[in-house]
Amino acid sequence: MRRFGRTLVTAALAVTVVGGTAGWASGESQSAVTGPPPGTAAWRADTAYGRALPDPATATPHEVARFFAGLDDAARSALVRNHPLVVGNLDGAPVPLRYEANRLAVVATGEARYASLSAPGRRILAFDPRGRGQVAEVFGDLEHAAHVSVIVPGSDNDATSHDARRAPHTGPAGMARALRTATETPAAGGSVATGSVAGGSVAVIAWTGYTTPVGVGLDAADGRLAAAGAPRLARFTAGLDAVGAPDPVLFCHSYGSVVCGLAARHTDAADIVALGSPGMRADTADDLRTKARVWAGRGPSDWIADVPNVSFAGIGHGADPTSAAFGARRVPAADVRGHAGYFTPGTQSLAAFAAIAKGEAR
Repeated sequence: MRRFGRTLVTAALAVTVVGGTAGWASGESQSAVTGPPPGTAAWRADTAYGRALPDPATATPHEVARFFAGLDDAARSALVRNHPLVVGNLDGAPVPLRYEANRLAVVATGEARYASLSAPGRRILAFDPRGRGQVAEVFGDLEHAAHVSVIVPGSDNDATSHDARRAPHTGPAGMARALRTATETPAAGGSVATGSVAGGSVAVIAWTGYTTPVGVGLDAADGRLAAAGAPRLARFTAGLDAVGAPDPVLFCHSYGSVVCGLAARHTDAADIVALGSPGMRADTADDLRTKARVWAGRGPSDWIADVPNVSFAGIGHGADPTSAAFGARRVPAADVRGHAGYFTPGTQSLAAFAAIAKGEAR
């Protein structure tokens, strides 16, 4: 009887745990894209004025930053032209070089589905065409920003859907645009309490930098893809630190909050915000072992509330981050509609996010 009960729990989790914004649809198993970017073998065989190039698999972002600091403009430009996929994904490389490298890399794919990413004015900080594709895009001036936020999305997101036409203010790029706009707008009443700290300029990064689950299935119910994505997120944030960016705020939506939970202890994030979360693979905020302030919010009509907050045999993501026992700071979300409405202009949640992003929330 006990074995039968465990089977029912596992089956229920597999059916109900969903990590993204696409709604109820059958899931399919995904192969996580990990490791150094395409073109790494040619990069390793090259040199710059006789100097070995930093290995994308082993060099830390700070080592990468020091390497590029020792090059002149001619050497930097040559590396961008000859190895765009490596430079564009090399955490610690100068931000303008990564933008240019990724523009070249997108064009070089010759694929129409990626063409919009190379449009004038777009700031693509990472681009990997392997699998369903991964991308990170900057909204704002990352090099001079006083504050940086990173959107970590949930299921059904990749390089082609990153900025696809969908409901406004949803999807990684839509959330990032909405947050950046909100940080430039005076906060309305009823949001998270704010202090007297000046907001300053805010850059927001839409980071679709891991292989996300597709639809409903075991990929969304277990932590395999999150475990593969967490080191990538940690390295990405280390790359921001290496180029002098301020400690980021991580806004983690749905299955993205599982990624953030696993990465939390390995990042220098100032704040971690879980929204519409199925769990962070931790029983309490303290269990995340992070110095970041941890926030959580869930709207009243978000179906994620129906997901069992249990963990069994690797299935399920654990405690509800919005529960009092978890110990996270609460984000007001009473007027949020559905699972993807957290960044809708005018909502309490977006006003709260803007205050957190600007370092004003208390």
